Amino acid sequence: YTYADGRGELTYMESELTGMEGTKTSFIFTPNEVILSREGTLTSRMVFREGKKNTFLYDTPFGSATMGLDTHRITSSLGPKGGDMQIDYIVDFDHAMVGRNSFHINVKEQGGIN
Repeated sequence: YTYADGRGELTYMESELTGMEGTKTSFIFTPNEVILSREGTLTSRMVFREGKKNTFLYDTPFGSATMGLDTHRITSSLGPKGGDMQIDYIVDFDHAMVGRNSFHINVKEQGGIN
């Protein structure tokens, strides 16, 4: 996790628990948008802007599809020492809703268990 001048980045490797083992996931956030980028066994780049609709290419070993993304809400208290971020959004395929989703991310300094 890095944060400087209002811009942050959180990067991690997915595990078999998520079904995306071998994929590097990055969240890049600024005050106006969040970009979710995945590279590896799964490739996608999703741009979240509150109240805006975007499309993204969802590329898997089984094929690719263009999906729609409608961001309803982004809340964030992320700063230099971490914090929380939540993104509420809807994914659609060919203008039909596929799912209502939410990311909740909590970043904190690594340390002992309290």
